[in-house]
Amino acid sequence: MRKRHLRVLVAVGVLALGSAGTGSAHADQVTSRGCPAAEIFATDNTAIITDPADPRLRTRLNRFDHEVRDIIRAHGAKPGSSTLLDGVFWSGELKQTTYERSREFDVNRVGPEGLHHIADVIRKQYHQESVLTFRCLPRSSPDTDAVEIQAPGVSPTRLHDALHADPEARERLGGGSVTIDGRLILIAPLADLPLARELTEDLGVDWDTAEVRYGDEEFVD
Repeated sequence: MRKRHLRVLVAVGVLALGSAGTGSAHADQVTSRGCPAAEIFATDNTAIITDPADPRLRTRLNRFDHEVRDIIRAHGAKPGSSTLLDGVFWSGELKQTTYERSREFDVNRVGPEGLHHIADVIRKQYHQESVLTFRCLPRSSPDTDAVEIQAPGVSPTRLHDALHADPEARERLGGGSVTIDGRLILIAPLADLPLARELTEDLGVDWDTAEVRYGDEEFVD
């Protein structure tokens, strides 16, 4: 997964979020419910796909799912659920939108060093430029440097159109991902929260329905 692609799997805003808490939150309430110890965002794709109708975007990455779970388990962590994602990304190099199928893996019983090592193993095995990790942390943690937003009611087409209409968002945030059932997943540095929130709302998302998780992101390359 290319670093420019990964930047989109992470982007959002929460200027109006509530007080410090543990892990995840709605726009005005903090809660740790449903937040795994860590997440890994990865793919086995090495091609640049610019056609949204490309048959490679219909893969469910089932074999990749099983293999990554085995890697997580083999290195002492506990794999949780895995979610299939449709990524929509802006390529500054190509000056056009690119697409990618990937998966998000929940990882439990893992620390920062172990998570980094597992991501690096995945990166090398599948010939990726980088792999993104996100650790859920309290908002007040000194290690917290990013936010993950999840919000319902978004399609890849809507995400594509929103990025196309906002040059600043597509250049700075890169893009985002959508689950098969239409749930947006964006991760962004804290510094980009205003822009990320604006993009989220431009997608037609009611901010009160968005879940926000604080944590630490790392591009393992």
